[in-house]
Parts: sequence; C-alpha cells; structure tokens
Amino acid sequence: MPRFASTIEAILYLKAQPLTIAEIAEFAGCDRDTVEEGLIELMEDYARRDSALEVVETPDGYTLQLRETFHHLVQTLVPADLGVGALRTLAAIALKGPISQTDLVDLRGSGAYQHVQELVELGFVRKRRQSDGRSYWLQVTDKFHQYFQLHQLPPEFEQILKSKT
Repeated sequence: MPRFASTIEAILYLKAQPLTIAEIAEFAGCDRDTVEEGLIELMEDYARRDSALEVVETPDGYTLQLRETFHHLVQTLVPADLGVGALRTLAAIALKGPISQTDLVDLRGSGAYQHVQELVELGFVRKRRQSDGRSYWLQVTDKFHQYFQLHQLPPEFEQILKSKT
C-alpha cells in the first residue's frame, strides 16, 4: 500500500490548484492531523530529491508546482492558449505574410487588432512599421515555425483559411 504522502501528492497533482488542509482531508477521507503529517513528509521528500517540482504553501492552500528555476521552460514547452479567432489570424499571417495590418483587418475584421497584439506578445508574429508610417508589416517568426513544427505550410491551410474567414 502506498504511503499517505503519495495519496496527497496524487490529489495535488490531479486538482492542479491550491488546496486547503480541509479540502485535502475531504478528498483523502481522513483527518486534518493526518494530512498535516503527510504534507510535511511530502515537502521534505521533494526537498531531498532536488526535483523540478515542489510542494509549497500559498495563501490559498498547498500546491504542487514547478520550481521557479524551471519556469523558463513553460513558454517553450507548454502550448499557447490561442482561441479560434487568433489561430485563424495567425494562419492568415502565415499564408499571406508579410501582410500589412490594414490588409489583415480587411481580411479578418477588426478583431484582428487584438489577435495581432496577442500573437506579438506570444512571439509568433513580428510587427514592424511600414516606410510610410501608416500601418505595420506582419509576418510569422521562427518561434511560429518551431512551435508548430512547420517549415512550409501545407496547401490545406489556405483552403481552411478561405472557408473560415
């Protein structure tokens, strides 16, 4: 039978959010003292292992999280949370790029302004002012190609874009 600390570890992992001692006790079907002992054991275990994960107490409760020294990996490895509109805007930029922001807005609508801002912040799109200074040129970055593992867009993308815009 697994140690009780392992049960707490599983609960923290599955819930993926801070939990109070009372909540952990409810999920584990035990009393608060047992949870406190299990948490101490689990925290000491993670500290000894020099693991990428740690169990910490936050103002909202205890949580299993990635150690701060590994946070740089999050942007590289965790999928970006892009909505359908932003993905379509990204596809338009990838297919038509470099494309002027004015042309993109004509193609995708005024929501494209917000999509472009989000895509620039995520590093998928590069934005540079046109020589006349009235609009921007938009194009995908190397991060786009690395993230989506595309060196050349398949022809189906253009069909999808045409049917969804």
